[in-house]
Amino acid sequence: MPAPSNCTDAPESTMGRRSLTLKRRFLWKLRQKWKLLGLFEINEEHEFYDLTCMLKVGLRAAIQEAIDNPPPSAGDQSKLLTDKYERGFEMRTYGGPAFAHFRHSLGISEKEYQLSLSSQSSYLQFISNSKSKADFFLTNNKRFFLKTQSKREIRFLLSNLPKYIQHLERYPHSLLVRFLGKNHLRHKYFIIMHSVFYPDERILERYDIKGCQVNRWTEPAPEGSQVIVVLKDLNFEGKSIQLGQQRSWLLRQVQLDTQFLKELNVLDYSLLVAFQPLHADEKGQNLSFSDTDLAHILAQNRRLLPRCKSPLHLLDGPEFRYFMGIIDLFTVYSFRKRLEHLWKCIRYRHQTFSTVSPSDYARRLCQWVESHTV
Repeated sequence: MPAPSNCTDAPESTMGRRSLTLKRRFLWKLRQKWKLLGLFEINEEHEFYDLTCMLKVGLRAAIQEAIDNPPPSAGDQSKLLTDKYERGFEMRTYGGPAFAHFRHSLGISEKEYQLSLSSQSSYLQFISNSKSKADFFLTNNKRFFLKTQSKREIRFLLSNLPKYIQHLERYPHSLLVRFLGKNHLRHKYFIIMHSVFYPDERILERYDIKGCQVNRWTEPAPEGSQVIVVLKDLNFEGKSIQLGQQRSWLLRQVQLDTQFLKELNVLDYSLLVAFQPLHADEKGQNLSFSDTDLAHILAQNRRLLPRCKSPLHLLDGPEFRYFMGIIDLFTVYSFRKRLEHLWKCIRYRHQTFSTVSPSDYARRLCQWVESHTV
């Protein structure tokens, strides 16, 4: 299958390619050294340009497989599809039928999904203040996130994929981030997910909340700066999320989602929160349920959804629209984490930190939401 037009190969000598690669690496290491944060276009000068071109080719073919052979049901959770391409690479797709069926249940058509991921427009790299060593890419329309994962994390999600999908089928308005696909390319594992902050126009502030204190402060961007900085718990002090009647729904859903994560024995996940001022014509707008079956609405803790694109992570208050979603669901409370907990108990005496048992972590995040919402 031909590559998108902006990713075609140009005839270059081996020496020329090596020189260009070294130049890209130097420029991006320099940018990282300066700690520039935010979104950067992955153009021909970018170190990940070739990688993202290959991703587009591979993803386009993998999604075409789902279009041509739609799964009749959830399909094989562990199915592995390996495709080889003329440009000298291969890409593996994990659990393709299960993810295709899940995307369908979310109302995401395969054509629009394919168009976003294989568009001729460049991907964007998101450089954050996260301690994670992962690389973050966004499709050009900012709708879908691609994040590199470890092999252990990939195995964990695939082994728990049936439980994850079952939870979201039981609670369609869950705050958990929607994972849409998993792939492997050039020694990197990628997870594709729906961006919690979509559409992101007019977002004023973004927060990553863990419900603790240690290392939970980020220096805000200078006033007037266009740099995107994700703030943390201590930056949120003195603020509140004003939801009115939707507060009770949120408290219940956070409890349901964290209970599920506790059963998976995970911790260190984050609640993403962002503020966006409502336009005058958006205040008090008519909201709607995604269906009219009252029994399902009550049993599945459904809520009234805003009439806008991608409403599952949006809650409207009197003055602001809030983006909210739970991400980073892969940290298991292993023996190593238990030892880390004991060390931090000594190191950070009388302070709260992220490495605690899954039950304590879930309880503490629920308490944070309860104390910071009105």
